[in-house]
Amino acid sequence: MEGKLETVKKESIKEFENLLNEDFKKRDLKEGNIIKATISEIGKRHVFVDLKAKSEGIIPIEEFKISKELDSLKVGSKIEVYLERIETYKGEIIVSREKARRMSSWKRMEKAFANQEEVEGIITNKVRGGMVVNIDSCLCFLPGSQIDTKHLKNFDHLMNTPLKFLCVKLDKLRGNIVVSRRAILEKGKNEDLKKVLAKIKEGDIVEAQVKAILDWGAFLDLNGADALLHVTDLSYSRVKKTSDLLTVGQSIKCKIIKIDQETKRISCGIKQMHEDPYKDLEKKYKVNETYKGVVTKCVEYGAFVKLQEGLEGLVHASQISWTNKNVQPSKILSPSQEINVKVVELDPEKKRISLSYKQTLDNPWDTFIKKFPVGSSVKSKVTNIADFGLFVKLENSELTGMIHKNDISWRPSDGDLQKYKKQDLVSAKILEIDREKEKIRLGVKQLEKDPFDYFASKNNGDVVTAVVKEVLKNGIKVSVGKDENSLFTIKKSDLAKEPENCRPEVFNEGNKIDCMIVGLDKEKRKVSLSIKELEIENEKIAIKKYGKGGTSSGQMLGDILGKAFGSKKNKKKEDKK
Repeated sequence: MEGKLETVKKESIKEFENLLNEDFKKRDLKEGNIIKATISEIGKRHVFVDLKAKSEGIIPIEEFKISKELDSLKVGSKIEVYLERIETYKGEIIVSREKARRMSSWKRMEKAFANQEEVEGIITNKVRGGMVVNIDSCLCFLPGSQIDTKHLKNFDHLMNTPLKFLCVKLDKLRGNIVVSRRAILEKGKNEDLKKVLAKIKEGDIVEAQVKAILDWGAFLDLNGADALLHVTDLSYSRVKKTSDLLTVGQSIKCKIIKIDQETKRISCGIKQMHEDPYKDLEKKYKVNETYKGVVTKCVEYGAFVKLQEGLEGLVHASQISWTNKNVQPSKILSPSQEINVKVVELDPEKKRISLSYKQTLDNPWDTFIKKFPVGSSVKSKVTNIADFGLFVKLENSELTGMIHKNDISWRPSDGDLQKYKKQDLVSAKILEIDREKEKIRLGVKQLEKDPFDYFASKNNGDVVTAVVKEVLKNGIKVSVGKDENSLFTIKKSDLAKEPENCRPEVFNEGNKIDCMIVGLDKEKRKVSLSIKELEIENEKIAIKKYGKGGTSSGQMLGDILGKAFGSKKNKKKEDKK
């Protein structure tokens, strides 16, 4: 009996399993498919869904947070889930909401790729070579070259912002999707370009805005379409840099000079709006003639001056001031200032006009030379002190001169320059004016009489009277002439003929002595004096006059001179008799 009941029980269980499996088949519960499920419970960590299966599916709550749909979830809500496993060894059903979203997104991306439809996504982070874009939980790659139509240094303004993209590559086997934002921008630009091209034609005068400046020209924004303005089409005048005439954001009027129908490229020009002013230029303007002009722009190397509409010349920085060749043009001239300029050079072929502003003004060099020729005395003010001299600004003049340290005093010393400081008033004499090099050399000592003039008429061998000023161990210092401050040293060896008589201590300050000039260099202003040589010369004269007997018998010069003086006295006595 019990065996019969056991058999019936087993048959009932088997029949129930067959009925349940049949029911599962009708519900289309296949692994790897997206199925509909009903939310039965929302917990703190998991969301439970009813699949009408043996048990409920469990989905981590983080999957709903990623898609930001947790706040809208309610018990009883219908959602799509991805069925990974119908039953594990524990009897659980494995489902995923995120994978269901990804599969749905992938299918939409396949459709968008096939139909070249725009999709919306968010740039989430930066990776090597580009960006990662999240499009409905489908992660796509955005290459750096496809981010924008121009190179961007900063991408912060594009991060976490809904943007439009175009799917340009889709690899189902590898699961890779490549998108492009640049294609969307170019598409919009092409549409704008078509609209602009439909409204304009070659020869039209249009208004545009400077979009970017390059060395060879500028890009213009022509109501949403890009146009090119080459540097050679800016002006009939020579333009060194585009930035000299244009600035980013500036609104300008220009002429459509060419439209390439194949490339859809628009070329514009500014100079084509006017007649070529360089035509018959030499008939309108003459070299060395003065004309009125208006300063249009000051740059580092000079100033541009408009002579007439579309015709500008350059006043180089060296032609702005007579006294300052390195002057900053903006410190003397300013835009819109009306000035007189002299034409220095005309070159119609190179479309170049060289002008001069300083030549329309009085040359301070001419005025100064007429008023203060070489040899004149002038007053000046110290502006700078260098190792080699003083730089001074001449009174009532823009000119500067230089006083060399050797021209400060007739008796140069290391402390000559230290006597002066900036803003000191100094009187000086003009020694030299170099008109070509624009240099003036001055001297302070030349205002006084040169003490060396005493030796102007002297020669080597001449006898002069000196005054002892100082007694030294190795000689004496003496002054010659009226200048008591010009001192010369007589060495100890030159104090007497005999070595035993070369004693400085026998001299006293104030003694007057005769000495001979033995070394005179007027160019180097050097003088050597000797008492010894004078004694030798006097001895030679005495011997020549009174014979050599005295010297051969050992007699001294004093004995010979004594005899000479004695003979003179005897002669006088005889004359009296």
